[in-house]
Amino acid sequence: MPTVEFEGHTFNIDEDGFIDSFENFNEKWIQLVKKEEGIDELNDEHKKVIEVLQDYYKKNGIAPMVRILSKLTGFKLKHIYELFPSGPGKGACKMAGLPKPTGCV
Repeated sequence: MPTVEFEGHTFNIDEDGFIDSFENFNEKWIQLVKKEEGIDELNDEHKKVIEVLQDYYKKNGIAPMVRILSKLTGFKLKHIYELFPSGPGKGACKMAGLPKPTGCV
């Protein structure tokens, strides 16, 4: 499994760059993915999406579908794409430390 190093932390990643396990997630992972996503600064809306994704994953073992994510955050899908340019599946789930979604996220 490939690895990536960032500010003294080493992360195992899959072929798509997602962290190998949610248990290995930490704040340094967010900073790494934020940089990859081209996001200068995380605001409260970014943090809310990440928190909702993580809470849903902890309860259900999967990432929520986009319509559920939109409902839980109160953000329209268009706004989520503005926050995470590569989308809720690739950008937001990746930043939240979730495995790569297999369904419609």
